[in-house]
Amino acid sequence: MNFFCSWSGGKDSCLSLYKAISLADLPKVLFTACIEEGGRSRSHGLSMDILQAQALSLGIPLVTVNTAWDQYRDHFVSGIRALKKQDPSITRGVFGDMDIEAHRQWEKEVCAECEMKAYLPLWQMERKYVLKTFLEVGFKAIIISVNTAQLNPEKYLGRVIDEMLCKELEAINVDPCGENGEYHTVVFDGPIFKQPLLLEKGLIMKHESYCFLDLKLSSKKGGLL
Repeated sequence: MNFFCSWSGGKDSCLSLYKAISLADLPKVLFTACIEEGGRSRSHGLSMDILQAQALSLGIPLVTVNTAWDQYRDHFVSGIRALKKQDPSITRGVFGDMDIEAHRQWEKEVCAECEMKAYLPLWQMERKYVLKTFLEVGFKAIIISVNTAQLNPEKYLGRVIDEMLCKELEAINVDPCGENGEYHTVVFDGPIFKQPLLLEKGLIMKHESYCFLDLKLSSKKGGLL
């Protein structure tokens, strides 16, 4: 089946994309919601340069829609309707949610409005197993935002996701998968990437209860990671 992937640039959407591809499904588009002014992703605060670099390395076109949170559903639906109109072969949307029923229901409803079906490859997988699988197949990601009520930004922003970090998060009673919004990631390499993204650390930005690490594409071989 041909599909669009709801793309945050982070580990869950990336693993979902990988699993859908492994079933011989064909990704046609990475679909990302951005802030009202454009230029950054709505959920993770990733710059357009990084989103485009991911899409180029994956070999999948990126399509974005700009929206405020209170208009998110309407703009999301109009965006995927436009995808369907442009390419009627797209029959489903791939999402990275695991176990939050309200999210799954929302995704099923918006896809149904556009005559598509929602597919959640990670649904009902144990959270720890999702992260274990992500690492075992060879993906690499770093933390680019944290909820400051749960994690110290100076300690965790820019940390590479690995087994040691997972154990550290568990020890402080934080979901190692970050599924409750404790942190977000950006994926910079993996088995479906043609080449890794070369990144450099930028400034730390604060918005409400979150801190974001602004990453930039590096001009230096090797970059940050």
